[in-house]
Amino acid sequence: MTNVSPGRRERKKAATRKLISDTATNMFLERGYENVSIREIADAADVSPTTVFAHFSQKEAIVFDEDDEQREQLIGAVRNRAPGVSISEALKTLYVDTHAEMLEHGDGAKRFMEMLENTPALRDYGARMWTRHEEALAVEIAQELDQEPPNASVRLYARFALQIQVLALQSDDPIGMIEAGFAMLDNGLDLP
Repeated sequence: MTNVSPGRRERKKAATRKLISDTATNMFLERGYENVSIREIADAADVSPTTVFAHFSQKEAIVFDEDDEQREQLIGAVRNRAPGVSISEALKTLYVDTHAEMLEHGDGAKRFMEMLENTPALRDYGARMWTRHEEALAVEIAQELDQEPPNASVRLYARFALQIQVLALQSDDPIGMIEAGFAMLDNGLDLP
């Protein structure tokens, strides 16, 4: 099977989308999310506000421009895991790798995460976005288990597995939170 690279039009659209997102993110970090309008983003990116909305349904979506890629990473972690690797191990590895990538971006990633945490509209949108992946993850896990549609246990697992990443992003010890979360998912809670 040959890989077909995107055509010129698709490349242009992707480049415009990235330009808008990068421009907006820099403006949000510099001035604060609430202090930047769509018109200002459009002007800075040298596009029209209509073009901004052609790529992003709302202002919050600009910040979370990697929504589709994140869903594909979650599904891919389950679907493409090596033989003998559990679903939990595959997701835990993905989450740990994500945090390692964020550390590589240093202060910029920290400032971005602080912006998300300190902006109610972004925090709420991010939580809704992340849980939208729940259905896709549950369906993929059910397929891996030859169980369609996903039963209640699979749906609960998908919800809780996604919440581990949300909690890790808010934790002072994200790796510890990831490890504790998956240990609890896999082994239950050991209460006295």
